[in-house]
Amino acid sequence: MNSYERVITAMRGGQPDRVPVVEYVIDPSVRQAIYPQARDTSDLIDYLDMDMIGCPCYFARISGDDRKFVDEWGVSYERNRELVPHPMRGPIRSREDLKHYRPPNPDAADRLGDLPHLVRRFKGKRAICFHHRAAFMWSCYLLGIENMLEVMLGDPAFAEAVLDMVAEVNERICRRAIRAGADIILLGDDYASNHGPFFSPQLFHEMLFPRLRRIISAIHEEGGLAIKHSDGNVWGLLDAIIDAGADAINPLEPTAGMDIAEVKRRYGKKVCLVGNIDCSQLLSYGTPRTCAGPCASAFAMPHPAEDSSFRPATAFIPR
Repeated sequence: MNSYERVITAMRGGQPDRVPVVEYVIDPSVRQAIYPQARDTSDLIDYLDMDMIGCPCYFARISGDDRKFVDEWGVSYERNRELVPHPMRGPIRSREDLKHYRPPNPDAADRLGDLPHLVRRFKGKRAICFHHRAAFMWSCYLLGIENMLEVMLGDPAFAEAVLDMVAEVNERICRRAIRAGADIILLGDDYASNHGPFFSPQLFHEMLFPRLRRIISAIHEEGGLAIKHSDGNVWGLLDAIIDAGADAINPLEPTAGMDIAEVKRRYGKKVCLVGNIDCSQLLSYGTPRTCAGPCASAFAMPHPAEDSSFRPATAFIPR
């Protein structure tokens, strides 16, 4: 199998020739350290012979500078040393704000970012993953996460109006991405901390499940596959996420209590498992000595179907 075939086979519940190795976002400083000759992430993916290339949705900076700026959603950010800037304030605080708010145009010419270039370079050779969001996190950016969680409980009609507006924009962008050549959409809303979900399963099912299912259904209608990403301990939401139609779950953080062997036992016949690499401790603070064992053995262990004691930190486990 080539890289594209390997990923798509796993995502569709088949058995690839080996476990696919994928990464969605690579910090430029990491790229530079690994392969200084790389002009961009595409060159690094080729150099490492990884099975997937990631591409983010593009939203322009409309004011500010490299440190503090406002994007097309009207969200204010402040950059730090990390690749992803931190949202500081959103433009919506009330129903009146929402009444006058206009979201970004999903059909803007540059909305798909580098996707056209990646399709020309990798289509049919490596899986192409466009990473975006469903409805929750952009709503949190617009209102602030504390305010969003409060209105989900105290003013659900207001919360649902915001969620519907965001879902409509994002559904259109996801459809465009698949039509432009993306094979997979990664939906990056976070639903949990390391201690558990931000909300009860009931509130999730009332507020977020319908919008998540709508966007995943749109992805499937266009012929694409959907990976649902959420950091944290999502045990209480896994049934609903799978019922919404996700083809794969990511990242299954081991430090948040997401035991991949147990997830495999409960859900392995329904969904592909992607992740379980310890990024928060081992890869961030480990030494070459402490990383050598788990990282080197991640892809040499037996497939779960062959060994019931299978408990690796791995990258991509097919159904």
